[in-house]
Amino acid sequence: MTKCPFCDAENIEGIDVCEQCEQPLTEEYLHDPATAVERGLLADHIDVLNPKPPVVVAPDMATRDVIRLMVDRNIGSVLVVKDEHLIGIFSERDALMKLNAEAAQLSDRPVSEFMTKKVQTLDSHAKIAFAVQRMDLGSFRHVPVVNQAGEPVGVISVRDILRYITDRSAEPV
Repeated sequence: MTKCPFCDAENIEGIDVCEQCEQPLTEEYLHDPATAVERGLLADHIDVLNPKPPVVVAPDMATRDVIRLMVDRNIGSVLVVKDEHLIGIFSERDALMKLNAEAAQLSDRPVSEFMTKKVQTLDSHAKIAFAVQRMDLGSFRHVPVVNQAGEPVGVISVRDILRYITDRSAEPV
């Protein structure tokens, strides 16, 4: 049995949420971090990554225009927004996997036909370790960051995570 650090209720070892107060217990089973990188991943929130402001497009924008925008801005993804609501993400991977050799013939079609519709998002208060896990499990290279209302306020990328890890690696243990 494991005691909840929030309400002192006894819980079965290995569960993720306290049965009494519903607080997360997952961090109770983590080993003490051995390095600055491990400490940071578990403690820091994704807002320390300074998510880039999202580049937003309308769902009816021509795919060729979206790709041109991505090339011009040197970015790997755009968020597709309708009536201020995130409805999709279009990334380099979407262009390669869904358009591929037919890109020229499909370039007049709206980006909404090729975007990823089931967008996984993160709150800016999510821990970096959670972002890494979500990106790994979903094979994402870009994840939108949303505010409390679910509106996109930023985007983090694998490159942001790698930069963070590199910076933390230089810190003393």
